[in-house]
Amino acid sequence: MRSNLLSVQTDKHGIIPSHLRKILSKWSPEDTKDPKSDIPKILYCIPNGGNPTGHGLTLERRQEIYQIAHEYDLLIMEDDPYFYLQNRQPYIPSFLSMDVDGRVLRFDSFSKLLSSGMRVGIVTGPKAIINRIALHMQASVVQTSGMSQVLLYTILERMGLNGFKEHVKNVASFYQQQRDHCLTSAEKHLKGLAEWYVPECGMFLWMKLIGIPDSYKLITEKAREKEVLFVPGNAFMLNSEEPCPYVRASYSESSPEEMDMAFERLASVLREAK
Repeated sequence: MRSNLLSVQTDKHGIIPSHLRKILSKWSPEDTKDPKSDIPKILYCIPNGGNPTGHGLTLERRQEIYQIAHEYDLLIMEDDPYFYLQNRQPYIPSFLSMDVDGRVLRFDSFSKLLSSGMRVGIVTGPKAIINRIALHMQASVVQTSGMSQVLLYTILERMGLNGFKEHVKNVASFYQQQRDHCLTSAEKHLKGLAEWYVPECGMFLWMKLIGIPDSYKLITEKAREKEVLFVPGNAFMLNSEEPCPYVRASYSESSPEEMDMAFERLASVLREAK
């Protein structure tokens, strides 16, 4: 059975609550009591450093979105692997922390903090749903690797709480430095050719190419010919066949020199396309 997906507009601060409410206005909150109603059941979101946008929901938006979810009885799937990479302190509270009626299913991950190869994450939420997830894990991947779990436990035990806090602070600082290098190169080479918002956190810069209605061929053919790789925006759209002027750049592993070279080459491709 396939899901019926509805897209919600975003801006530099993530999901726009007024547009979420506009989409849901097709239904009445009373429809949640009708098992035959096609009213949406789940809101999926990446509240911090969304991939590919890098947007982060403000506290005010989280509170408003939670209220809407309460009105329409939505289960919020809070996919938050970038929580500890937030550039601002103190951290913006999670949806789970403001949940008062058991409607948040939260996903955390160690892949961005310790090692992606461990393939270890955490899910927190209502007991009934967690039990179902556990049954699904037993029937699919037979639970997370025991070796990975023991390794993670040992690392965290040796770190201690204060050590973990210091570690994630250093990781966030690293990504912030990478982001700043990326923005410097983008400003140097792409001003007037593309536009972007400063990512709240994460490891991606989401850029709109000015005057380019669809980035796909330009990125997969012309840019590749110059040995520079970006991800065309349609890879992140509900309908990947629709034209999209956006591209995603990743600054997680590239050096400042490599970023500068990449944006210089992209600028050359864009000028040739004009």
